[in-house]
Amino acid sequence: MALVALLLLAGAPTAMAQQNDEQMASYYYQHGEFDKAIELYEPLYNKTQNLFYYQMLYKSYRELGRLKDAEKLAEKRLKKNPKELALYVDLGEVQMQQGDKKKAEKSFASALEKVSYDMKAVNNLAMAFENVGRMDYAVRTYTTARERTQNPYAYVMELATLYQKQGDYEKMTAEYFGLIDQQPGQVGNVKLALQRALNETSNPKLAEGLKKTLAARIRQNPNNRQNLDMMIWFSLQQKDFRFALTQAKAVDARFPEEGSEQVLHVAQIAQNNEDYEVASDAYNYLIAKGKDGKYYYESRVGALLVKQAVVDRNHALTTKELQTLENEYEQTLAELGKTQQTVPIMRNYAHLLAYYDTQVQKAADLLYDIIEMPRLPNKTVSEVKLDLGDLLLFSGEIWDASLIYSQVEKANKNEVIGAQAKYKNALLSYYNNDFDWAKSQLDVLRASTSKLVANDAMQLSLIISDNMEDDSTYDMLSLYAAGDLYLYRNQLDSAWAMYDAVNQRSLSHALFDEILMQKAKIRLKQGRYAEADSLLQRVVDHYAEDILADDALWMLAELNEGPLNDSVKARECYEKLILDYPTSLYVDRARKRLAVLRGKEKMIDNKL
Repeated sequence: MALVALLLLAGAPTAMAQQNDEQMASYYYQHGEFDKAIELYEPLYNKTQNLFYYQMLYKSYRELGRLKDAEKLAEKRLKKNPKELALYVDLGEVQMQQGDKKKAEKSFASALEKVSYDMKAVNNLAMAFENVGRMDYAVRTYTTARERTQNPYAYVMELATLYQKQGDYEKMTAEYFGLIDQQPGQVGNVKLALQRALNETSNPKLAEGLKKTLAARIRQNPNNRQNLDMMIWFSLQQKDFRFALTQAKAVDARFPEEGSEQVLHVAQIAQNNEDYEVASDAYNYLIAKGKDGKYYYESRVGALLVKQAVVDRNHALTTKELQTLENEYEQTLAELGKTQQTVPIMRNYAHLLAYYDTQVQKAADLLYDIIEMPRLPNKTVSEVKLDLGDLLLFSGEIWDASLIYSQVEKANKNEVIGAQAKYKNALLSYYNNDFDWAKSQLDVLRASTSKLVANDAMQLSLIISDNMEDDSTYDMLSLYAAGDLYLYRNQLDSAWAMYDAVNQRSLSHALFDEILMQKAKIRLKQGRYAEADSLLQRVVDHYAEDILADDALWMLAELNEGPLNDSVKARECYEKLILDYPTSLYVDRARKRLAVLRGKEKMIDNKL
């Protein structure tokens, strides 16, 4: 034992010295002092033959232009380690640097001759070629390995990735689809790889080539379900929901047992991306199959949710349109019943009745029907209670509304819905002119985990604080808050009068941009869309640096995409929102809408 201890002690200084030399060599290399790095790496490598020391010494020689030394180093190591095929790449690369292209190509070819069954060695060699920019030899490494192993489906992912980097999308897709044909279970991995490629590649030729390849495969074998499913998947990736629906219907025609599922999937994805036209068509297609259809129930619910979303976007309804939609809600609930599954349409119907038709009591009864359902999840109960609180506030029962908000907040202290309830109570205090208390609650909510709640709280807090500082009597702020409450209760003429009163009392005021926004909302509710467009445009043009600019842009985009039917202006607004307000909460939604608009424009161009 004593002898072992002595030996360990004797070796310790040597190990420490080697470690110090390595650290110093690394320091010199990183700071461009390659000659000093070489002085340390040479003895380290000669003593240990360590691969890392070899690589650092080789690089240092090349950095100083000592190409002959680098070549000799690679040759000497290759003789001792013939299985390290990447050394041929080092050798060829330094020979190429010396202008001996023929000799370099011979070294590269020698590496390919040594390719065998060793997957690790194959991958290392291909990576070495890729690292020096020789993609052609990296490809040949894998194709040679295929030939040697007689496995035409080996290294599919690696080759496809290389073809992508080379811009050879035809060969890339051929690799992926060849793998799917041979191993259908790999379709999930292939989708992930293609999705990544589509996200990484800005070149439109990839998407065009992929679509052509899929179309050709479908023509060759129209009954291959996998090819049809892949085309639907690809169309959804491209946000081309109309084409995806066409393909889903084709699947349904050939595979009636399973095809409806794809149509429902397209409907739900289109709905989530706010392409309500396609979503509605898809749901109606499934509804037309009749009550015995597998997805009839989901489609009835989905179709109504889409109709309500369109109403909320367009803001105004004629009396006839309102009656038609109410009748459809009644018929659907009569047919499907009031159950947990129909809670979403019951909530939407209550919203329609209260805020569009002022049938507050009927709306409240619907919400109470939901709350009284047995075994309803607590989250759903809390959400419906918030709806009920909003309804009470709408009808003027302020303290009852506050009581319900407080109940929800207390029951969901650490949840997003609790923060929403707290915000609504703060908003109620603001309507009631209790500005100090409202601001104290809003300032707490600015740190909320919910971005939407935090953003709303920040906006209202800033409105209060800006105007508390400028007006110690709060006269202007009181008028503005009264206007907001009138607007919430759909008393539009009274709201307009309150906002006008602020304008008339001052030539300029911090509230003027907010007033423009609120007046735009009034005109939207009245269906006076051109005036709303003008008001929102003034916010964008004159208050571009203020907090409401991105809200105005989003509303402007929706207005032009919807009621005004000006897709060009809508697209411009979405683009401006993404480019000029990258931190806005609307950016993700704007990207989705922009993709849908571009898809529609592309479809129109193709028809022309």
